[in-house]
Amino acid sequence: MTGGVIMLKIGLTGGIGSGKSTISKLLAEKNIPVIDADLISREVQCRYPEINLEIRKKFGNEFFDSDGEIIRRKLGNYIFQFKEKRVELESIIIPFIKKEIFSKITSYSKSGVKICVVDAPTLIEQGLYKLMDINILVWVDRETQIRRVMERDNFTREQVIQRINSQMCLDEKRKYVNYVIDNSKEIDSSVKQLEKILINLQK
Repeated sequence: MTGGVIMLKIGLTGGIGSGKSTISKLLAEKNIPVIDADLISREVQCRYPEINLEIRKKFGNEFFDSDGEIIRRKLGNYIFQFKEKRVELESIIIPFIKKEIFSKITSYSKSGVKICVVDAPTLIEQGLYKLMDINILVWVDRETQIRRVMERDNFTREQVIQRINSQMCLDEKRKYVNYVIDNSKEIDSSVKQLEKILINLQK
């Protein structure tokens, strides 16, 4: 990376239980701005009431609580059973998420930031990886992935596998990225891999 004039955009992706959030936190601790697509998805639902109106129209009142908030776990369980419903939900919310992501990228670029990270679980599926300068995949083996999600979210093995199978598999995602962090070992190993990538990017 030379000059420091043009901001380097890094795409960070993974799968459920791969530990992408851990790597994202490590980057943030290095004072590298991280644009979190999951966080943005919650923010846009507050900022743009038309999103929830459309979700209610397409999916029904049963996925909303008495305060009008989405019951995320219930809706998640539903859409992960039916691919066409997941695609339908994404078509409602993804355009708003992309708009906010690019707004933040522009803002960071104008303020002179040298590197920013876009942390997005569907970075590849939504084509965002094409707009990044570098893409990093946080990878784990399938059994580790299943175990982690079962422990973290108190899901059954079948529920976890259903969610994993609804996403592009991690081995397929390897084809679209520049770097892979194997996050199936101890955290120290992941830290070293990340450090190596960051050093390489500064050359």
